[in-house]
Amino acid sequence: MTELQASRAHMVDSQVRPNQVNDGRVIAAMRELPREAFAPAGTNAYADMDIALGGGRYLLAPMVIARMAQVALTAHPQKILVIGAGSGYGAALLAASGATVMALEDEARLDTGALAKYAPAVVRVSGPLAKGWAAAAPYDCIFVEGAMAEIPRDLAAQLGKPGRIVGILAQTSAPRGLGAIVVAEPGLEGFASRRLFDCTARILPAFQPAAVFEF
Repeated sequence: MTELQASRAHMVDSQVRPNQVNDGRVIAAMRELPREAFAPAGTNAYADMDIALGGGRYLLAPMVIARMAQVALTAHPQKILVIGAGSGYGAALLAASGATVMALEDEARLDTGALAKYAPAVVRVSGPLAKGWAAAAPYDCIFVEGAMAEIPRDLAAQLGKPGRIVGILAQTSAPRGLGAIVVAEPGLEGFASRRLFDCTARILPAFQPAAVFEF
């Protein structure tokens, strides 16, 4: 076993499995995927923390992305849109379940080539994150890889029936980065969200709340 393989195994056994992640698909994918290929050179890809990618973007901590993936796969979605896919680690995890995965990103610089190498079936597309990707809708699950101040209502039209969004809602009035993993389903008045786990994650720049001017 190489040093990186040992680090990967330690990540799963010390960060992921003790935090209520028991989906065999997620565990197997995290043991197999070389997380270092999705992270910037020189960073500790297996640390229990977010990894800065620059420009306000982050690779989510292993425990957070694992919990999100487990929640998304609970309903056995066949078609998933990943918004804010970054370098593609989350999309690769979900694709390991056998689902059809679209990975939406608006920053070409974040593509390390790892997604094409390790999850070639994932379709990577480019466009504004908050708009989703209507061209391939409907989706069984929309997976937002980062925090949001609120869920854009426009995304409801891209969900099948039933369909749901898995993401992180930030607590904008709380200390920086505090939020919760949620499952959100469209209703008559926007989304009804169910809070599952507290976590920390920065708001994706595309999902920052609009500035409010006071006079």
